[in-house]
Amino acid sequence: MHIKRRDAIWGCASLLAGTALATPSRAELGSFLGLAEGLEDFWLATDAYIYGYPLVTMEMTRRVMTNVAAVEGTRGPMGHIIKLRQYPDASFRDVTAPNADTLYTTSFFDVGNEPWVLSIPDMKDRYFLAPMLDGWTTVFQVPGKRTTGTGPQTYAITGPGWSGTLPSGVKQLKSPTSMVWLLGRIYCTGTKEDYAAVHALQDQFKLVPLSAYGKPYTPPPGKVDPAIDMKTAVREQVNRMDAVAYFSLLAQLMKTNPPSAADAPALAKFARIGLVPGKDFDSSKLRADFIKRIPEIAVDRIMIQFKINKDIKDINGWAYTTKTGIYGTDYLMRALITAIGLGANRPQDAVYPTSQKDNEGRAYDGAHKYVMRFAKGQLPPAEGFWSLTMYDGNYFFVPNPLNRYSISARQDLKANPDGSVDLYIQKDSPGADKEANWLPAPAGKFILMLRMYQPSEADPSIIDGTWTIPPVQKA
Repeated sequence: MHIKRRDAIWGCASLLAGTALATPSRAELGSFLGLAEGLEDFWLATDAYIYGYPLVTMEMTRRVMTNVAAVEGTRGPMGHIIKLRQYPDASFRDVTAPNADTLYTTSFFDVGNEPWVLSIPDMKDRYFLAPMLDGWTTVFQVPGKRTTGTGPQTYAITGPGWSGTLPSGVKQLKSPTSMVWLLGRIYCTGTKEDYAAVHALQDQFKLVPLSAYGKPYTPPPGKVDPAIDMKTAVREQVNRMDAVAYFSLLAQLMKTNPPSAADAPALAKFARIGLVPGKDFDSSKLRADFIKRIPEIAVDRIMIQFKINKDIKDINGWAYTTKTGIYGTDYLMRALITAIGLGANRPQDAVYPTSQKDNEGRAYDGAHKYVMRFAKGQLPPAEGFWSLTMYDGNYFFVPNPLNRYSISARQDLKANPDGSVDLYIQKDSPGADKEANWLPAPAGKFILMLRMYQPSEADPSIIDGTWTIPPVQKA
């Protein structure tokens, strides 16, 4: 019987995650891969790779998104606010699983030397949130309609160990790391009038270093590094790195983006393979024959979490978790969310069920037609908004004649005579009378994501799982 190497790797990932699947032992797999000697160090290295995956990915994302002299579309220099004026399109590759429901208002900035002050205008009761992520992808603060209301508000984001006095009326938000990613989202219907209204709000967002607060300030132009790959998707760039390059970068990043105190037990183990916080990576402690295999197996361990992680629910073909935004020591979950949805919110702000197969367990394919039916009164109970988004197999938007990448209530969905609502998921138009309910699909494989922003506090059924997501059925 021919055994494929990748099958063996995935089988081992199942074993490592504690499943009862029939899988080879570590020693058996190590022998198969030629890693019998020093096997424990090899698995420890994959643990360290998974641990560092969010910080390395955030840094590579920061490099690409800030490697411009001035704001250009989805990119802007450090400390500049990027104000997306329209929804991302099918050419967008900076972040996996982007949304087409809100206008991003974002910035990468460094609070290592001094705090930065963020001023948010009166949002006039419009739904928005301004989550701030540290270098490890933890959402450490979330100003927004749910948490702080929609009135004007001003915050000073301070870095690790900062102490000092802030101006009156400025509230301190403590970042655990020097790297901060503001990933603001403002709901917009996409009409010409609503675009203009949101643009006016975006233009009132201000971000300045504390030393310039209350003074005229123009952010300096960015520096362009021609060595940075601006075309290849960030996830692919990260996954291509060999282990030495990866761990060397991780060690460098940990000097200004310190691990949390809860990470101490894991870090004590990682010292055995040369990874010590505050120090350069000691590559002499990593065996040369491990270097190429560590990333491959570690990434497989991350991605198989979809199948085996107990915190990922699987209902009617929809996989999702409410363990996003704050991860503690759940390094596998943190790495998975980094890989498929970098920038994910806390569950109180958004839940993201994802579906790769129909209700009969078959991978989606644009050669077929599908229907998702919501019974009367059973549309997602989200106080912010909900949408169903179409992605290709790599979690990027799919080009289509309507330039429609998601479908939601803003399409003025047509209900059936019994009050139910059908969404038509297919490559070709279902006809003019049904086009409002059409989510265009590609010719080949695709993935669906149901976004539910601000699950209802009055109806907690999204988070507790009592609201059931309907299956996607082959028509």
